[in-house]
Amino acid sequence: MTTTGAVLGRPPSRDGSAGLLPQLLLALLCGGYTTGAVLGWGAGDVAAFMGDFGLSAAAAAAAVSMLLYARRTAAGHRAAWLLFAASSTMVALGNGIWGWYEVVLHRQVPQTSPADFCFLLFAPPAVIGLLVLAKRPVTKAGWVCLGLDTWLIGGSLLTLSWSLALARTARFDGPSTAKVALSLAYPLLDIVLVSMVLALHFRRSSANRAAVNTALAALALTVLCDALFTSPLLREHYRSGQILDAGWFAGSMLMAYAPWVGRREQPLLRPGTATRKVTGSLSALTPYLAAAVCTLGILYDVITGEKCDKVVLLTGSTVVLALVVRQGIMLLDNIALTQELAQKENHFRSLVQGSSDVIMIAAPTGVLRYVSPASVGVYGRDPEELIGTELSAHIHPDDLGRVVHEVRRFLAAPPGEEPATRIECRIRSGRQGGPQGEDGWLNVESSVNRYQGGLIFNSRDVTERVRLQAQLQHNASHDPLTDLPNRLLFLDRVGRALGGRRSGDCRAAVLYVDLDGFKAVNDSIGHQAGDHLLTQAARRLQEALRAGDTAARLGGDEFAVLVCGALEHQIREIAERLRSALCEPYRVDGGEVRVGASIGIAFAEPGTSASDLMRNADLAMYRAKQAGKGRVELFAPQLQADVVRRTELATRLHRALHDGEFTLLHQPVVELSCGRIAGVEAQARWRSAQGILFTPAEFLLAAEDVDRTSELGRWQLEQAVAQAALRYGAGHRVPVTVKLSARRLLHRDLPAGAVEGLLERHDLPPGGLVVELTGGDPRISLDELERRLTELRRAGVRISLGGFGSGHAALSALRSLPVDAVKLDRGFVEGVVESARLHKITRGLLRIAADLGVRTVADGVDRPEQVHALREMGCGQGQGMAFSGLLDEHRLRGSLTRGGYPVPGESGRSAGKQDGGRPVPQEASPKASGLGGSAGEQVAPRTVQLPSCRSHSETRVPPA
Repeated sequence: MTTTGAVLGRPPSRDGSAGLLPQLLLALLCGGYTTGAVLGWGAGDVAAFMGDFGLSAAAAAAAVSMLLYARRTAAGHRAAWLLFAASSTMVALGNGIWGWYEVVLHRQVPQTSPADFCFLLFAPPAVIGLLVLAKRPVTKAGWVCLGLDTWLIGGSLLTLSWSLALARTARFDGPSTAKVALSLAYPLLDIVLVSMVLALHFRRSSANRAAVNTALAALALTVLCDALFTSPLLREHYRSGQILDAGWFAGSMLMAYAPWVGRREQPLLRPGTATRKVTGSLSALTPYLAAAVCTLGILYDVITGEKCDKVVLLTGSTVVLALVVRQGIMLLDNIALTQELAQKENHFRSLVQGSSDVIMIAAPTGVLRYVSPASVGVYGRDPEELIGTELSAHIHPDDLGRVVHEVRRFLAAPPGEEPATRIECRIRSGRQGGPQGEDGWLNVESSVNRYQGGLIFNSRDVTERVRLQAQLQHNASHDPLTDLPNRLLFLDRVGRALGGRRSGDCRAAVLYVDLDGFKAVNDSIGHQAGDHLLTQAARRLQEALRAGDTAARLGGDEFAVLVCGALEHQIREIAERLRSALCEPYRVDGGEVRVGASIGIAFAEPGTSASDLMRNADLAMYRAKQAGKGRVELFAPQLQADVVRRTELATRLHRALHDGEFTLLHQPVVELSCGRIAGVEAQARWRSAQGILFTPAEFLLAAEDVDRTSELGRWQLEQAVAQAALRYGAGHRVPVTVKLSARRLLHRDLPAGAVEGLLERHDLPPGGLVVELTGGDPRISLDELERRLTELRRAGVRISLGGFGSGHAALSALRSLPVDAVKLDRGFVEGVVESARLHKITRGLLRIAADLGVRTVADGVDRPEQVHALREMGCGQGQGMAFSGLLDEHRLRGSLTRGGYPVPGESGRSAGKQDGGRPVPQEASPKASGLGGSAGEQVAPRTVQLPSCRSHSETRVPPA
């Protein structure tokens, strides 16, 4: 037998045995009573008591047991056990009355007593209870056959009983009709009960079979003892407590135990199938055997020459007639059943043969006994070719073990809990290399059911569904444009590579690749061309890598590469090869397009996770971009430290905004001709809890990383307008300048009307606010910016163009934007005295502004000679350390009250005078720069290293 055959033929084990303790207790009780009866109980009074009240107590116990069980059982069988309880109650009453006469009154029981009527009422409830438990016929013919079977058995028993005992009993009791009827009623009812027991034994319901069998055995034992007691010979010498009472006692004890017998689950594959068939044959022959017994009894009397009794003759005739009628009914019923069976067989054959699913029946040996015609269309194989072969020969070898395991598990499960299972495997196809089966195999899903020891497989082709699932899984883990692994799959492979590394293995590394200038390609020639470029870049990546390396697209123009089993210098060589390949020209839309590639490399270290390795490679890639793009950079721990430091600074910055650690300082804007204060410029400063004063160049670098500029810009604008309004109310009517980038001015956080509403809320008159436009961005639409600036000018806001002269963008903005003033970039002011070339350029810029009628402001005027040179060139206003540094509100009010600053002369002798002409060294005292919040407050020395990035459009903070 093959492996599959062994699996199919192995019967599942079942444990249907009830508990041994109740059975042992029952055996001890019955055995004890029988022993006492055999020994005569040691005394006559004890024997009488046990023979009467002992039997009464046993019957009462049976009645109580069945009543208790009836309260717990289902409604369908409750009536049967209640009827059995009533039958046992009658037996208990009858034995109790018998004991009243013999034990209590010490009198002999009369021949006709109330006990006889109780015993007569024993049989009817039991007969009705058996009918309730029996499997009811579904047709009228079935009910007729059940009645005829009962009469056939009862008639044969009546014939035998009448011949052996009942005829003599009737003559012995005398001519009294009542006595004869009473004497014959009890044995006749017993005959009816025995007939019902035999007729219903093979028709009982399958539910709780063990309990029903036990009840039938108890009733049969009781009837047997009644039959023995009916014999005149035994009845004449009967005394209570004798051995006959042991049979009645055992019958009552069996009835008490019957409801509580453990349920027995019928196994699916049992070796007793042949026994059941033999038992079924005997049950079918029982009526005929009963009729034969009756007929043989009559023939025996005829052959021996004895006179045949009229009762025997009449009973035998009715039995034979019943047998003939039953045979005719069964013949007609069999004809109807045969026709119905043929119709159903044709119906199901049409269903099976017309089904698109393949139906196969496997024998217990694993051999296919039936295969439906659908196998031609599904498998491409003829059913005759498959029948007689083993099922395992058609299953893919890689799936066979899993199929065998599932079949074993299914057969071991209880049929009631798992009537069917589902198996998916590959089946050999007759279409080798066809469009459906890959290499001649089909993916098949089968519903499996049990069938006569074997299995039925209802199979359907699911190859297309499996392919679709595989495609969906592929799409979920790969980039749809380039078909490279996506971020999720790449992280999984990186994690596996790190988890499988051992000490001494070559290093694993992740290369983070970003295309330089790709956005310009999308903006200039379209996204479709950009997608075409990305597919070419992905192909170049794969061609430049080794066989075991993995390339992935993370999104946009970002790629990643996993390199394993290579030395450090080899990995660097791979990165350079990738960079060179990606920098080659791309053919897009009939032309050539060039983009660069910035690559960051991070090597795996002990304890490094996949996400950490990806983050390190990303940081190295950004380092390559900051260093000039088109480079390969290695990750260094300092990069991560910088990120952590900027993140901590950004967190502190956010908290400082809400904790009020920011302050707004102002630097006066002075007329270079006379020293009058023409305006002030607001600048935010952050004084940390440690006393460190951060300039915008330091904290805005962190703020840009976490998008805090918008929040800080809103605060600075609102504070500047609010303080300017208060100064206007105090009589100091000088405008305040606030720097805003073009992107910030058009950002959604500063919608149209926000600035106008702020001016109206604080009641700042027109001309009180100057918006200095900074940070030219080529992505900003000049038309949209022009519209926004025009709206602000209508609201009385003046517009200043910052960083004038620092690039072509500033000149273009001056040409198209509505500007009231320009601020000369600090780079021109710093070298205007020393450099003749810079002097000429600066003069030219100031002349352009004058020709356009635009007011000019010089930023970073720190020395007296710069003041003189700018004034000679025609520059109107300036701000810087030559006049004043940043002032708090108190010092600013003092300066505004004085009205201005002295203008330094050409020799610079008055360069050190400020605040009323008192000589103060320009770079010595922080008080003079206005950095303190109050007079005498010192600026704490710097104790942390910050990025050395300073804007050209802000005032320096002098060293402490």
